[in-house]
Amino acid sequence: MPTNFTVVPVEAQGEKRDPAERDAQRQEEEEDNRDRGPTGDGIARESSPFINSAEMDRGNMYEGKNMALFEEEMDSNPMVSSLLNKLANYTNLTQGVVEHEADEDTKRKEVKVPRMGTFIGVYLPCLQNILGVILFLRLTWIVGTAGVLESFIIVFMCCACTMLTAISMSAIATNGVVPAGGSYYMISRSLGPEFGGAVGLCFYLGTTFAGAMYILGTIEILLTYISPSAAIFKAEDGGEETEAMLNNMRVYGTCIIILMAVVVFVGVKYVNKLALVFLACVILSIIAIYAGVIKTAFDPPDFPICLLGNRTLSKRSFDICAKFTESNNETKTTTLWRLFCSSSLHNATCDDYFSLNNVTEIQGIPGIMSGVLIDNLWSAYSEKGSIVEKKDQPSVSGSEDMKIGGRPYVFTDIMTYFTMLVGIYFPSVTGIMAGSNRSGDLKDAQKSIPTGTILAISTTSFIYLSCIVLFGACIEGVILRDKFGEAVNGNLVVGTLAWPSPWVIVIGSFFSTCGAGLQSLTGAPRLLQAIARDGIVPFIQVFGHGKANGEPTWALLLTAGICEIGILIASLDSVAPILSMFFLMCYMFVNLACAVQTLLRTPNWRPRFKYYHWTLSFLGMSLCLALMFICSWYYALIAMLIAGCIYKYIEYRGAEKEWGDGIRGLSLNAARYALLRVEDGPPHTKNWRPQLLVLLNLDCEQLVKHPRLLSFTSQLKAGKGLTIVGSVLQGTYLDKCTETQKAEENVKALMAVEKTKGFCQIVVSPSFRDGISHLIQSAGLGGMKHNTVLMAWPQSWKRTENHFSWKNFVDTVRETTAAQQALLVAKNIDLFPTNQERFTEGNIDVWWIVHDGGMLMLLPFLLRQHKVWRKCKMRIFTVAQMDDNSIQMKKDLQMFLYHLRLNAEVEVVEMFENDISAFTYEKTLMMEQRSQMLKQMQLSKNEREREAQLIHDRNTASHLTPAVKASVAASVPEKVQMTWTKEKFVAEKHKNKDTNVSGFKDIFNMKPNQSNVRRMHTAVKLNGVVLNKSQHAQLVLLNMPGPPKNRKGDENYMEFLEVLTEGLDRVLLVRGSGREVITIYS
Repeated sequence: MPTNFTVVPVEAQGEKRDPAERDAQRQEEEEDNRDRGPTGDGIARESSPFINSAEMDRGNMYEGKNMALFEEEMDSNPMVSSLLNKLANYTNLTQGVVEHEADEDTKRKEVKVPRMGTFIGVYLPCLQNILGVILFLRLTWIVGTAGVLESFIIVFMCCACTMLTAISMSAIATNGVVPAGGSYYMISRSLGPEFGGAVGLCFYLGTTFAGAMYILGTIEILLTYISPSAAIFKAEDGGEETEAMLNNMRVYGTCIIILMAVVVFVGVKYVNKLALVFLACVILSIIAIYAGVIKTAFDPPDFPICLLGNRTLSKRSFDICAKFTESNNETKTTTLWRLFCSSSLHNATCDDYFSLNNVTEIQGIPGIMSGVLIDNLWSAYSEKGSIVEKKDQPSVSGSEDMKIGGRPYVFTDIMTYFTMLVGIYFPSVTGIMAGSNRSGDLKDAQKSIPTGTILAISTTSFIYLSCIVLFGACIEGVILRDKFGEAVNGNLVVGTLAWPSPWVIVIGSFFSTCGAGLQSLTGAPRLLQAIARDGIVPFIQVFGHGKANGEPTWALLLTAGICEIGILIASLDSVAPILSMFFLMCYMFVNLACAVQTLLRTPNWRPRFKYYHWTLSFLGMSLCLALMFICSWYYALIAMLIAGCIYKYIEYRGAEKEWGDGIRGLSLNAARYALLRVEDGPPHTKNWRPQLLVLLNLDCEQLVKHPRLLSFTSQLKAGKGLTIVGSVLQGTYLDKCTETQKAEENVKALMAVEKTKGFCQIVVSPSFRDGISHLIQSAGLGGMKHNTVLMAWPQSWKRTENHFSWKNFVDTVRETTAAQQALLVAKNIDLFPTNQERFTEGNIDVWWIVHDGGMLMLLPFLLRQHKVWRKCKMRIFTVAQMDDNSIQMKKDLQMFLYHLRLNAEVEVVEMFENDISAFTYEKTLMMEQRSQMLKQMQLSKNEREREAQLIHDRNTASHLTPAVKASVAASVPEKVQMTWTKEKFVAEKHKNKDTNVSGFKDIFNMKPNQSNVRRMHTAVKLNGVVLNKSQHAQLVLLNMPGPPKNRKGDENYMEFLEVLTEGLDRVLLVRGSGREVITIYS
């Protein structure tokens, strides 16, 4: 049926009301809000950088009453408008500041909105970091040694590696804000603090060694090509040149590292300003190379090379490339003659090879049209100290009796092979992270980082690949293999190709290597500072401190110290593979992070960069790993060992961080997969081990009453299998939420102290009984469910006020039996050893009364795996009755233990039938009298409670209105009305009194039940036997008899168990699950 209604605006409704009434209501609501407190339900909310970062004006938040329904939660859940306002005002963080973290958001200072675009902010920094020392100092030598084809393969592999890494990095960088820390931030937040810390420190070491490499390159350019006379150490003999050069590198390198550290410490802003100047030097140098290549097509430069036979001669020692010169119709010997002969005379004794071969001169830069590319296609690897020789040049071999070390030949300084060249070349393609490291300075980081980085890699890859072909097509092979340009008067080889002058390349490369070294010394300390401030590696936290303006002073000192190690190595060719390892490891984990996030399909994985795929990331990861072992397998193993040690250290000692990382998601997926694979049914007997549910009892402060129960758990489990530590709080979850969290924290803290590896589960239930039942039924997941319950014996079970009373205990025993689970009850648990104690002697005694599936045999074996019980011996006792052959029983038991591969002493104890003692009768009688008295007391208590309830109901009824009374009367059926007289009341009172008195008289006149007498007899008799044999044992394991089927005898059952274990210090009552848990078969 349609209903007519009218819509009235909220404002209009407010206007119709009296202003005084509105003010009164507003005041009342404000008081109500103050009384209610800051949060609606008292439940702590998850912290968020946008929700809890600043206090908001309460009046503005609650303006108007449109959202009155939600006002109680406004503090923790603000309105969407305020959230969007904060998001709009949020700015990225500048490089070098502690990275963005939710719990530290209140410490952030407002910074200017960054305005850098793709070209200035990403493209040029990447270009500057990628192009550098290797291009100018080693690329020509790599081309000459490996040949154009193999060099092309080397460069293509390295460039493909960085391109694939850049694609993965772009996906990660565009999946949200990437503050300071760059690659470290990306890896740690994607793969977790362990991987992040390990790879972050490796990346830091790589950046630091890169600084050492750039400084060594700077010194090499200075001492070899700019000012050779500046060398402090001079080579007296030709064979000592290498050693003298290394010493010069060490001295100059130490001076430069100190100078650069001072510059970075004093004025880092000037380093950043000079970056564009250094980049301009690099770009001008590359342009000069291309200009020189074009010029060689029509006018090759004049750089003659002197050859003796097919051997290349170093022009540092002579000027004229000939044996004789004609002067005034007179033939004179040259300086070259005197280098190979004993004197300047024509009849002097000369080197055999010098005498047999002619001296020829060829052009070092024949030009791009000369066809020299065909000769340079193939590799020319050589041993250390061999002479650089020209292929296909006629030569006559002479006797090599004379020493060639002092001759002016061009020698190779190291042994060359393909994989070594890969390690030397790879640093020239690093530096792709420069853009992501500056994400805080970009106008639109999620657009600029992928575009700028991929464009920079494409540009540099084109430069490298084209240079390889052009060098091979323009320069003679012997010049390419001449690492230090000795055959061209000590000129930089790539400089001989440049136009207009070789000095363009020399000066440009000098300044670019200087700038790159300064950039490394600027960036590496900030990376270390970001890792230190995260707090995941405790021993480096001191490096998180710095000057008042945030400059990392201590980190700079450490960086300079590590850099000095690279300087002391002194060889650029030895340092390059070291930093290749660290960079490759970092790139490998960037690819892994992207692949993991993509495969897991986590809801937060929503990169704006769409041109990625997990196969590309996996290929990049595989390529990085392959390149690590191609470069140097032993360096790769060392780098992985360092990363592994850092990983385990962070895992063991580091601060726990929850960053929503991919490894956690991967673990969850793996756990889910494994759980689905695990059969839900019981495992095979060979695989059976106790999967424990430990039932703890907490006090009023939510502290564990019996900590030794967890000690015993860790001794029994030794970290293997499943352990669930459970406890029950009485009440409702809404009321006990805070206590539950506190209890869980306390239990987990105790588990950590006792080294109990497992899970904690706190259940809140209206009654302890139901809570324990819920735990037994529902603890665990799928196939990972407990099969054994461990609990402490209720010491104060005779006290009626004890929560964990005998009733709960007996019902727990019944429920474990019904659930087909084993039960372990530790009696006198506070006397059990801690994990720090060690038993140097003693026995673990097993009393095998009835067969329980082998639990009694298995438990001592598991306990003796732990250090506490390792030196205890295992003894097994079994009981023989009147009709049993005790000798045969002992033999059979020994054979059984032999097949079980258990070492234990065996003893058969004979228990003969005898009369029941008066003590047993008396014990049984006392037990039954106590039970009956408790029932009477409970009955009286119930009657008092019913009487109190009746009075309450009457009082309630007297306050009811007539209408309600009428409705109640109508709903209640008619009752018989009784009129109480004084005589009736007195008679009833005496009747109740007589009943109670007669009940207590019956208690003292009763006779014990014969069934209970027999049970008590067994308990007393067996206890005597156990005390006789095992009173001094370190631990006694006993079969635990089951509770009676008739529930009326539950309290008697507790008394039987008490008598059975009386006088023993440490007892473990064991009740099997009804299935075999140990087998003789393999």
